[in-house]
Amino acid sequence: MRNETLFNHNSIFGFERQQNMVNAFKPESESSDSLPEILFLTSYPPRECGIATYSKDLVEALKNKFQDSFKIRICALESNTEKHPYGPKVKYKLNTDEPGSFAKLADKINQDKAISMVMVQHEFGFYNKKELEFQQFLIALHKPIIMGFHTVLPNPNAALQQNVIKLAAQSEAIVVMTNSSMKILVEDYGILQEKIKVIPHGTHLVQHLDKDLLKIKYNLQGKKVLSTFGLISSGKNIETTIDALPKIVKANKDVMFLIIGKTHPNVANQEGEKYRNMLIYRVEKLGLTKNVRFINYFLPLTDLLEYLQLTDIYVFTSKDPNQAVSGTFSYAISCGCPIVSTPIPHAVEVLKEGAGVTFDFGDSKQLATEINKLLKSDTLRKEIRSIGLHSMAPTAWENAAIAHALLFQELSDKKLLLNYKTPEMNLDYLKKLTTNFGLIQFSIINEPDIDSGYTVDDNARALVATCMHYQKTNEAEDLAYIKIYLNFIVFCLQNDTRFLNYVNEEQQFTIQNYETNLEDSNGRAIWALGYLISNAANLPEALVLKAEKAFDFALTNALEIHSSRAMAFIIKGLYYRNTVSKKLSDVILISQLGNRLVQMYYHESKNDWNWFESYLTYGNSILPEAMLCAYLVTNEPIYKDIAKLSFDFLLSKIFTDETITVISNNGWLFRGEEANRTQKGGEQAIDVAYTILALEKFRGVFHENNYQEKMQVAFSWFLGNNHLHQIIYNPCTGGCYDGLEDTYVNINQGAESTVSYLMASLTMENIKIQKGLSVKKAIELAEFY
Repeated sequence: MRNETLFNHNSIFGFERQQNMVNAFKPESESSDSLPEILFLTSYPPRECGIATYSKDLVEALKNKFQDSFKIRICALESNTEKHPYGPKVKYKLNTDEPGSFAKLADKINQDKAISMVMVQHEFGFYNKKELEFQQFLIALHKPIIMGFHTVLPNPNAALQQNVIKLAAQSEAIVVMTNSSMKILVEDYGILQEKIKVIPHGTHLVQHLDKDLLKIKYNLQGKKVLSTFGLISSGKNIETTIDALPKIVKANKDVMFLIIGKTHPNVANQEGEKYRNMLIYRVEKLGLTKNVRFINYFLPLTDLLEYLQLTDIYVFTSKDPNQAVSGTFSYAISCGCPIVSTPIPHAVEVLKEGAGVTFDFGDSKQLATEINKLLKSDTLRKEIRSIGLHSMAPTAWENAAIAHALLFQELSDKKLLLNYKTPEMNLDYLKKLTTNFGLIQFSIINEPDIDSGYTVDDNARALVATCMHYQKTNEAEDLAYIKIYLNFIVFCLQNDTRFLNYVNEEQQFTIQNYETNLEDSNGRAIWALGYLISNAANLPEALVLKAEKAFDFALTNALEIHSSRAMAFIIKGLYYRNTVSKKLSDVILISQLGNRLVQMYYHESKNDWNWFESYLTYGNSILPEAMLCAYLVTNEPIYKDIAKLSFDFLLSKIFTDETITVISNNGWLFRGEEANRTQKGGEQAIDVAYTILALEKFRGVFHENNYQEKMQVAFSWFLGNNHLHQIIYNPCTGGCYDGLEDTYVNINQGAESTVSYLMASLTMENIKIQKGLSVKKAIELAEFY
């Protein structure tokens, strides 16, 4: 019966809405290049409420994530008691207390040709006693509507059920933040699941500052900190924690409970500070004044995130079992806080993997027991922190923005094009990973793991990346890092002309060097040295001479190396040196190694398999790129032909029109098994980066636009254009996540992935520079003629 009711509503308005969808994204004849506008109907800052904060964060995330894709405009919800001055983002206002305001707004939106769709951030309290006017407003709109439900109540009475059904009927899509909310809409309201999109509440990426230093900053040194935050009202049930404190303090005298946030404006208007005063009285009565601190402010985001980072345990005590979602503890988890929470649906869903614990509503004794258990064990808190950070990674605001943008695109029937915005260049995390000795290999989330030691592989790639950056910026600070990475490579060069790869924290070579084939590592080191030498004109002579000496010594026995990728890296190193130093011996060695790759190609290639081996594994683009480098030095046509055939073959296996899926260690691609390839996950940043480097080289030789387009598609993989639609590059830290798996992103930020992103980003910068030069040249020619 419920589904039938919803179907009838959809059938009445469905055709008209489909026509609106088509018309909304047709370019206007007078301004065909204008971007579509998406109007958010929501409360908005400076109004102080959770949905206003949520909307601001989402809008900022969309702005920072995409460019030249769409515009976001705001219609701010107001009432006679809630009026504020707004900035330029706010295009309209809706005073829900003003007679006729809903109809007037609908008319304005319908006449506004720039607006392509409307997203409603819905909360029942916004439309209290105005439900009918709001329903009629939605019916009157001639624009596609997305309804974001912030509250989803189970077991509705008939009036509530019909209200929600009618709102859903007018919406092309519905957004909720938890699977629990989706289940309630389907089972209790009869709304079709296909219409519902689950997009978790966004969380902020944070750098995770030193907890002890933050405690000193806020005069909390030596304290074990409990905290809760948000606009204060009786619904927060903070007295549950206060009542638990005597038992907690008895076991932990150094505990401090922070109650962060001002009283909710609506509560303050109705009853003043009655609830807060009750809490203060309770603290005094229990003799807890030295263990409780009230921070009576609506804190700026940076301050709030610092308070959460210094928190040892975050406490969430809502008394409402039907509270659908809480952004407060989402923020706390993203800051590394273990959570103790009442079992609202959001908490049960998020904490089920071990990111925290739940306790019964209002049970102070149980709360005290759980907190004491956590305070007793640093190891347990650390484990919960790690689980929480991994579990919340998909909910970063950047990922929430991607999910919303994909929904916008879907509702526009692909007429809305998404252009990912490239983050500003940031070497901070590379520098954080670097000691005076070299680049540390791995990280635990975003903390360098010195126990993992160092490798010549990572330092070679870092040398290339910092040389690229210095070539672009001439920042003097880069020279210190170039010197570190060069010195490390030379340190690893042995008397037998080979490089060892693995070095431990004590700067000693490890047993791994004698258990692993190091040919590829040797090739990478030679490539890096050659790349440095190619920048000789801009670098101190001492660095160049040191690299030249190591380069020549390492080449002594280069022909003893037979790994295909090692030979390819050596060719690249020789190619780069050849750009500044023409040596016949280098040309001869390139030809010898190039001929080996040619023979491999002839031996393995078939009519439908233009490749050097019978399988595609890792770093595949290195091989055709090396063949192209060999051609650029020798001008040998066969090198060019094989480079083109093999590279285009590789691209056909890893690109679609919109995405890249590199061959991964979850499933190499063997000849004859192409049709069976279903691999997802195991994708590494390094393979995407190497592909981008090769695409730039081919673009420069063959001048084919599809190579540049593929560069942009490949780079967007880092920014969220992948099968999980999640960011791989972390713009907050400047680090890059270690891998894209089948169902999750590995959020450890190690050296390989971080340097790979930097190489890819710097290569993309070259396109911008060349585009700029092309435009400048065109203007100059136009002026000349």
